[in-house]
Amino acid sequence: MKNAAYISRYLGDMETVIEALPREPIDTAIELLYGAWQNSNTIFIAGNGGSASTASHFACDLAKWTAHEGKPRIKALALTDNMPLYSALINDEGPASAYSEQLEPFITDGDVLILISVHGGSGDGNAGPWSQNLLRAVDVARTNRASVIGLSGFDGGALRELADVCIVVPIDSTPQVESFHLALEHLICDCLRHRIADKET
Repeated sequence: MKNAAYISRYLGDMETVIEALPREPIDTAIELLYGAWQNSNTIFIAGNGGSASTASHFACDLAKWTAHEGKPRIKALALTDNMPLYSALINDEGPASAYSEQLEPFITDGDVLILISVHGGSGDGNAGPWSQNLLRAVDVARTNRASVIGLSGFDGGALRELADVCIVVPIDSTPQVESFHLALEHLICDCLRHRIADKET
């Protein structure tokens, strides 16, 4: 097998991350989301690139996987899913406003904003500073007294400092971080599913 060494190293890195991943911020994030469900608040989710697909997946799982007959549903919306609005905002207001402008009319006290970013909103590329749309969304959440959950990797970036809780995947690898973000959203939604099922009506 020509690729055996790479496969072993990649999977070995996953084992190392699992051991090193801090459990406390995961627990705190679950509690924030459970509280939002209890109080009929809304959960908004956003990300860029691969993290945008994770945001959509997360919103789907929060809305569907956690649902139980006779129990209130989690209110979850991915800001990545209305592409006509997203592109109109980029065209008319600039890329940094793509999420904050969507949040402005809706987010309110007690809501939760989940932001997903491999580098946590820090760094620069060909288009300038990364993830300014996520960081501007944090400002809107703060102004409206909503909580912010971050999912990041590498050193945590700006989200590590700005979010109420940030789950940092401790590895400097984009594919690994994105893979673990998806695993984390499944973990969180599955835990919420059981918590909601066990809640007495």
